[in-house]
Amino acid sequence: MTAQQLKNSILQLAVQGKLVPQDPNDEPASFLLKKIRAEKEQLIKAGKIKKEKPLPPITEDEIPFDVPESWEWVRLDGLGQIVGGGTPKTDKSENWINGKIPWLTPADMKNVAGKYVSYGERNITENGLNNSSAQIMPENTIIYSSRAPIGYIAIASNPLCTNQGFKSVIPFFVEIVHYLYFSLIQRTPDIQSRASGTTFKEISGTEFGQTLIPLPPLEEQHRIVARIEELLPYIDAYDTAEQKLTALNTAFPDQLKKSILQAAVQGKLVKQDPNDEPASVLLEQIRTEKEQLIKEGKIKKVKPLPPVAEDEVPFDVPESWEWVRLGNVVYNHGQITPQTDFCYIDIGSIDNQQQRLNEQETTITASKAPSRARRIVKYGDILYSTVRPYLHNMCIIDREFSHTPIASTGFAVMACYKGLNNRYLFYFLLSPDFDNYANSNENSKGVAYPAINDARLYNALVPLPPLEEQHRIVAKCEELLSLVERCR
Repeated sequence: MTAQQLKNSILQLAVQGKLVPQDPNDEPASFLLKKIRAEKEQLIKAGKIKKEKPLPPITEDEIPFDVPESWEWVRLDGLGQIVGGGTPKTDKSENWINGKIPWLTPADMKNVAGKYVSYGERNITENGLNNSSAQIMPENTIIYSSRAPIGYIAIASNPLCTNQGFKSVIPFFVEIVHYLYFSLIQRTPDIQSRASGTTFKEISGTEFGQTLIPLPPLEEQHRIVARIEELLPYIDAYDTAEQKLTALNTAFPDQLKKSILQAAVQGKLVKQDPNDEPASVLLEQIRTEKEQLIKEGKIKKVKPLPPVAEDEVPFDVPESWEWVRLGNVVYNHGQITPQTDFCYIDIGSIDNQQQRLNEQETTITASKAPSRARRIVKYGDILYSTVRPYLHNMCIIDREFSHTPIASTGFAVMACYKGLNNRYLFYFLLSPDFDNYANSNENSKGVAYPAINDARLYNALVPLPPLEEQHRIVAKCEELLSLVERCR
């Protein structure tokens, strides 16, 4: 049960007479109702409120639930004066400048903490009051929003007025105000169900006044209010704990995923095998392969990257591993200008929650090729968006296309040498260590669209395990990450 459901249950018990015991010594609500009617008559006689048509009798089929014998069902406008509000002309400075009268809108009620409200964002002047339908209502008025949305509620802790988005209740008998406040919270679903309108729903003053209120004896009202206010702090504490738990549950899969990936790239996810050929040998093989590709003209010779300095290394790795620069273990296929129809891969082609290509292909004719459609991509390549890298717009090209695939220049294209498992590198690029590097202020430049340039990207350090261990790491990651996804 959520905190809101618990609160609703308590209020339901309260208005049904089930929250506190009845006391046969209490003066029944019928006596209280006579006093309230007498107060109303006095206000009419004094000219403070207008005499209205008699209220329609409450029929048996209107009553939503049973209440104790000492209680009475009564319509809301039999318990208080229903008051609307108004807005002075906003282009008249004399209605607003140096205003001293608190004036509320429903938007002001969003941040009301607790039971009381005293002011809103703006005040109005006497001129504004006199030139609008707003009116000052006394302390202990129940402020109730009647539209956009229906149901914001508070008790005025001082005289104030509202705009037309309210139907407030000035109780004829002030001692019932706290019970009436909780009753209206409980009756809000009924009030909302009787609202009308197309653009937005609103409850009219007349319809609002027809709301049925179960009225207990005054002494029982006091006991009910005391009990509710005793329980509410526990509900608030439960709500806080519930929100923390929800946040924890929401964040848990992502945090667990990060922990798995970080453990993987630190050599802590699987055991090392002394029979594995060390990464130093693997690195020599990669260098040899690189030289052969350059010799064959398949990749260009580039300026050597600086050696890895000891003070650059962010964490320790097993002895069989090596720290390498990203640019020394990957290459790209260059760029072309499309001459025929092609399948275009841009940011929208990637599901950045799952880090995979979307199923839908985007086929474009050469004549309509975007200027950024230049990167050659092949099966097994990693695409990594260098713009806003924190969004993780990245994937592995894991399928064939109906036409030649060409990617946006917003991606870095990484083809792995034979000694590097592309999925191991992919998981490294998703790891917190690389994420921190790519998104650091030093490396990711720009405000609205921060990006990491190629020089900084390929200068990144990669912890390189033996190839057999890479395979074991990938297998373990895929096993564990599939379990993590089930937690969402």
